[in-house]
Amino acid sequence: MKAYLVDDEPLAVKRLRHLLEQTGRVEIVGATTDPRVAVEDVRRLSPDVLFLDIEMPGASGFEMLDQIGSPAPLVVFTTAYSEYALEAFRVSSIDYLLKPIEQVELERALSKLERMLGGAGPPGDLRRVLHEVRELLARREPEYLLRIAARVGDRTELVDVADITHFRAKDKLTFAVTTAREHAIDLSIAELEQRLPPSRWIRIHRSTLLNIDAVKALHTWFGGKLLVKLRDGRTELHVARERAADVRAKLGL
Repeated sequence: MKAYLVDDEPLAVKRLRHLLEQTGRVEIVGATTDPRVAVEDVRRLSPDVLFLDIEMPGASGFEMLDQIGSPAPLVVFTTAYSEYALEAFRVSSIDYLLKPIEQVELERALSKLERMLGGAGPPGDLRRVLHEVRELLARREPEYLLRIAARVGDRTELVDVADITHFRAKDKLTFAVTTAREHAIDLSIAELEQRLPPSRWIRIHRSTLLNIDAVKALHTWFGGKLLVKLRDGRTELHVARERAADVRAKLGL
């Protein structure tokens, strides 16, 4: 089975590639973080299956599929959307994996794909199913994270979102930071931004997502940047110049 991977987050692409390679069931013919590149690659490479994020800058997964046209590969959406739309995804030529992707769910999706590629069942009307999924997602109520799964050696701990002051990305890893410690997590900053309430969280830098309830003071910094000081009395975070106005507005300044 030939697969192509599309996600605007490099870390997500890398993790999915690793999971797929571990199965030994897939030949990865290409991957990209740019939907525009993906459209041309998919037309040229003709993969059997497309693992595709939904929310991406430049073009959504839906828009990308519209641009690819027919014939289209089978599709597995890799997304942070909740199970609300699960049944709509798992029909016809579309399947669904919730981030962070678990190996057992990936194996299930691959088994379904293998059956379909083997001729078990009709591929279905891709455009009709996409229309149904779009309608479901448009009606869904936001379901924000209350706890985050964190890796601690060979075990998993659950961290309350309310206790997290900010998330930061460094060296291709994401960390949830509390006043006590940092926790390594599997979600990217972009995924977290989708799954946390925008009224309480704001992205202050490409690699930093801030809990505004943790802010104690805001200082003007050089070059039009801002410096945020947190209530713990020791943490200082830089705000990117292009995000300074949004941060001031979010804090009512």
